[in-house]
Amino acid sequence: MSHPDRAGDETSTDDDAASQTTEDDPQVPERTEPQTAPPPPPPSAPPTASGRERPHYELRHTMRGHTSSISAVKFSPDGTLLASCSNDRVVKIWSPFTGELIRNLTGHSKGLSDIAWSSDSVYLASASDDTTIRIWDVDTGITTRTLKGHQDYVFCVNYNMTSTLLVSGGCDGDIRIWNAAKGKCTKTIHAHLDYVTAVHFNRDASLIVSCSLDGLIRIWNTTSGQCLKTLAEGADAICQHVQFSPNSKYILSTAHDSAIRLWDYQTSRCLKTYQGHINQKYCIAACFSVTGGNREIVQVLEGHTDVVVAVATHPQQNMIASASMESDLSVRIWADRGGQ
Repeated sequence: MSHPDRAGDETSTDDDAASQTTEDDPQVPERTEPQTAPPPPPPSAPPTASGRERPHYELRHTMRGHTSSISAVKFSPDGTLLASCSNDRVVKIWSPFTGELIRNLTGHSKGLSDIAWSSDSVYLASASDDTTIRIWDVDTGITTRTLKGHQDYVFCVNYNMTSTLLVSGGCDGDIRIWNAAKGKCTKTIHAHLDYVTAVHFNRDASLIVSCSLDGLIRIWNTTSGQCLKTLAEGADAICQHVQFSPNSKYILSTAHDSAIRLWDYQTSRCLKTYQGHINQKYCIAACFSVTGGNREIVQVLEGHTDVVVAVATHPQQNMIASASMESDLSVRIWADRGGQ
């Protein structure tokens, strides 16, 4: 990862009503229990404008070991592991609950820009400046596939929800779609005129969203490779990162004008703009949290001593992982003291 345009930031935000990760959960009626006097609630901060109680994230663990700038952190879908990758060419697997280093995944010959977990938390894909993507068996630390085809640095990678496909974006401007089991490229899309900085499947993998330093967000048909829509954030707002919301109805983007935006991509309309952080240089990522949110800043987490270059939210709990550039080089775990 020799390019300075990769970094991370976090927002635990979502469309207030429409894009919760729990949107399809059935509403289970509560059982009737004998009524007893409830214990007094612990003191809490004033609620947000939406009525939600403010979080109380506290630093739980500080993990060190990377020797060069960290580019991504990702929780496994089952929530038991955290992976981090770095310009030092190493993927590290951690316990987010104890802060213990479990395993190093080594094999790439140049720095790493991105990682992605398979949905069963068994495999991890890593994207490298050595122009390859490696698929790792996390338990054994063995590379099961090496995907070759990009002509330049591979900047971003993601699985679809069933983990049958991978999508990657490179500094050559191409998007490649791969058969994950065979490690074979099934389609190459000449997508952008500059670095492809993010790629993401929607929920059923029928669509891919991408963005690039050419300033454009594009929606692609996965099967045909056809560009279905192009969105532009404006001359002062070059898009750095983009992803579908959990229900795939919206797109969340970050840009060089220090804003995070929620889009209705079918109407090309920006629904919400989130502001508060400052970023005019790095490719920051934004995350959805399991609790949703609004346009308020509900908490600022402080502790890193250099630019925060990566962030991830836990799939089940109110837990955040963050990581920083040189000279900090730490991965930090933050948890809400109010519980899950």
